[in-house]
Amino acid sequence: MFFLSDMLNRKLQLPKPEEALPGRDRPMPTASEHYVSKRPLKGPYPDGLETAMFGMGCFWGAERVFWQTEGVWVTAVGYAGGFTPNPTYQETCTGLTGHAEVVLVVYDPKIVSYPDLLKIFWESHDPTQGMRQGNDVGTTYRSAIYTFGQAEHQAARASRDAYETELLKAGRGRITTEIEPTPVFYFAEEDHQQYLAKNPYGYCGLKGTGVSCAIPESAGA
Repeated sequence: MFFLSDMLNRKLQLPKPEEALPGRDRPMPTASEHYVSKRPLKGPYPDGLETAMFGMGCFWGAERVFWQTEGVWVTAVGYAGGFTPNPTYQETCTGLTGHAEVVLVVYDPKIVSYPDLLKIFWESHDPTQGMRQGNDVGTTYRSAIYTFGQAEHQAARASRDAYETELLKAGRGRITTEIEPTPVFYFAEEDHQQYLAKNPYGYCGLKGTGVSCAIPESAGA
């Protein structure tokens, strides 16, 4: 029993840099194009497009939410916010890399705005659960917004404050979402890219709170 409790506690705590797995010098092989749109996964992306990054638990379902959004040009899943260089999926699942599973979203701001994406993010998962999302337990499943530039950072924080007010009114807890400038992003292996398009009946644990998110004007990016 002590062994199981210790294992669970380790999965719920971020490792220190010196505790993280060593990783490797070379990136893991991944797909060259998006399985659904056939667009280049790693770019180059057309001029005028912008980039966002979100962690919402298991990245399989989270990515599908965004590639189905009008105005999103391409998506990719990967790992960010940790210490281990070029981690594998198996390594991140141990909790010993420090990474969160995230979705990279490249979008056309003339069609879908960053506040629009924030609304989708907040309403599509439960941002109050700390180091888990539903039945998925561990630091890799934490809620996170990694921002590209000051405007996105301010918009993310404003939307968090507004949504937390609504969640508290509904009897939910406080938001635990990590909001930080974008760290290094490592593309996940090919099998995980657009996983639910390849496996339509595959696992998706994504579930929102049912609380609507009204993005304040101060969240305009």
